[in-house]
Amino acid sequence: MTATFAVRAGTSDDAAAFARLRYEFRASLGAPEEDAEEFVARCADWMRSRLASEGRWRAWVAEDAGGTLGTVWIGLIEKMPNPIAEPEENGYVTNFYVRAGARGRGVGTALLDAAIDWCRERGVHTMILWPTRQSRSLYERRGFAQPAALMELVVTGEAAPWPTSPFHP
Repeated sequence: MTATFAVRAGTSDDAAAFARLRYEFRASLGAPEEDAEEFVARCADWMRSRLASEGRWRAWVAEDAGGTLGTVWIGLIEKMPNPIAEPEENGYVTNFYVRAGARGRGVGTALLDAAIDWCRERGVHTMILWPTRQSRSLYERRGFAQPAALMELVVTGEAAPWPTSPFHP
């Protein structure tokens, strides 16, 4: 029997749970340089303020009777005003994470679909993201593709531990 779960829009009340997920997600990629409690407090404050307003950030959460299974965030990128009929926002998909025990149950698909639906309703022009090798097939199943007209320049820091650009196979 497959366990059921629900996806809903995140609120500022979810900030602490989202911050713990963020730590779990990012700490799995490399040795943390910040204490977990300090990070969660700092990140929860940041998330709480972003979700408390009708600003540029939205989040969704998947939950079941056991608690939080995963999350996805959209950061809206404002485009310059345009005198032609063209949407004036892009969406940046980030902090997309599903706990290992919840993978393979459709949680990631449901979260991504919620974000896509919201972007469509809002009239967002394009959604962008930097996939991991493991997540690429999920995005492709939902219509994401390598762009023909996007370039990037890593200005500060090192390249991510996995290919993050559509230009890296």
